[in-house]
Amino acid sequence: MFKGSGVALVTPFCEDMSVNYSKIEELVEYHCENKTDALIILGTTGESSTLSDEERIKIVETVVKKNAKRLPIIVGAGSNNTKHAIEMAKKFEKLGIDGLLLVTPYYNKGNEDGIYKHFISVAEFVDLPIMLYNVPGRTGVNLSVKLLKKLSKSKNIVALKEASGDISYAAEVARLVPELDLYSGNDDITVPLMSLGAVGTVSVLANIEPKVVHNMVECFLKGDVKEARRLQLKYNGIVKALFVEVNPIPVKKAMNILGKNVGECRLPLGEMDSKNVELLKEELQKVGENV
Repeated sequence: MFKGSGVALVTPFCEDMSVNYSKIEELVEYHCENKTDALIILGTTGESSTLSDEERIKIVETVVKKNAKRLPIIVGAGSNNTKHAIEMAKKFEKLGIDGLLLVTPYYNKGNEDGIYKHFISVAEFVDLPIMLYNVPGRTGVNLSVKLLKKLSKSKNIVALKEASGDISYAAEVARLVPELDLYSGNDDITVPLMSLGAVGTVSVLANIEPKVVHNMVECFLKGDVKEARRLQLKYNGIVKALFVEVNPIPVKKAMNILGKNVGECRLPLGEMDSKNVELLKEELQKVGENV
């Protein structure tokens, strides 16, 4: 779907908590100018669970128009309601996007048969390439390697965003399901996953350090593992701070500290603890940001 650094884009809000569409346009331009390789919108970091269908449609329209085909656009259409996932996937496809991100069903979870039929049902209604999203810490479900192998036989299920944090699991996926392109879903282990064959990352860090994440991935892909490792380790302190509270609370706070003015998170995500804000500022300073 892409090689390199895909940003898990935040959704900016105004003071009244309405979507800030003009700020979305600014962020798209910022990433086009700063080496980001793909735009991943309406995911966890984009607070998709708090957005109405109408807001989601308008966000996609805004991104597509501003992007003007410069970067691949992958849109989160995941749901724990299969019918709703199909409806949104079909609507997004008509807007001119490049791919879909489908998270495993959450809360009601589903068994192996149900999860398989859920993903296949969406895949049958669209022609877009699909990236599955494994994030058991959020969903309570871990996609088994056996299930991934079965799903990979679908013509348009082509990739996996792996965010379990389990290197052993990722190694088994890489070994047994090479049909799926692997993407890191955890900023702290992007380089380790690339050593297993990952072709890129879907990054929260890229919201504030797009060039760094791009360069880290590019260096690895070009064979400069030493430099990729150096960047990984240098920025893992700020990565840790970005996840000291529930994502995207810290990354939006960091963006606001750096003057990007993306607003607060919608409830149920609340204010960041003051001690964690100070930690975030300290880590930003360590990587050379003016705070």
